[in-house]
Amino acid sequence: MKVLLQGKTAVITGGSDGIGRATAELFLAEGANVVITARRQHKLDEVVRALSTSGGKVIGVVADSADRDAPKLVFERAIDAFGKVDILVNNAGIADLCSIEETTDDVLEQVVNVNYLGVFRFCREAIKHFLPNNTGIIVNVSSVNAALPVCGPAYTSTKGAVNNLTQNIAIRFAGTGIRCNAVAPGATETNLARAYFDGNMLGGCSGMAKYGALYSNLGLPATKPEDQANAILYLASDMSRAVTGRVLTVDNGINF
Repeated sequence: MKVLLQGKTAVITGGSDGIGRATAELFLAEGANVVITARRQHKLDEVVRALSTSGGKVIGVVADSADRDAPKLVFERAIDAFGKVDILVNNAGIADLCSIEETTDDVLEQVVNVNYLGVFRFCREAIKHFLPNNTGIIVNVSSVNAALPVCGPAYTSTKGAVNNLTQNIAIRFAGTGIRCNAVAPGATETNLARAYFDGNMLGGCSGMAKYGALYSNLGLPATKPEDQANAILYLASDMSRAVTGRVLTVDNGINF
């Protein structure tokens, strides 16, 4: 069976856990070279060792998406290792459960710096590399919270902004070989989601538990990281060659 990403190189931010790790594993199986980022060297090394056993080519770059210099560093390392970058998956993100009156400037800045400014800067860096060949793919990991904003307002606002940014980039490059789409996960079985349901989110606030209640009331299961990775693969491959500027919701039907 033909692999979908043979010869492609993908940068996946936040690739050491959850959706990012599942996406890296799937991309490797589909023939891609993969560059993953994470903030902690020991975790990154552990994941790179594990993924390398599949026979794929993967490297890790320590980078914090809140750092304005991170995109340039990551792309330079990717090009040094593999000669090019074809795909960017903006997966790194943080969440909060603070209601508006509880949201401090510190929490707000942390969330915005990673979830929006980091995504913006990585997109901008990717476009710089894609433009000379007029080809390249960006997949941003958003959230159903962009449309159903039941988590903290800092988090939900950044996800709405990511959707808007995705569409703006798609419009700018419509009709070219550069595409930009987003995946909007619902509750997914990751360490971040476990922290949500345990009430251990950024800021230590009382939170807005309506999202979890919605799932419980409807009897809908959480998705798995592999479900999100499959959607990301679709948008990163030629299967979606006619798709740009779209937000693909993957949530077992919660957001209807």
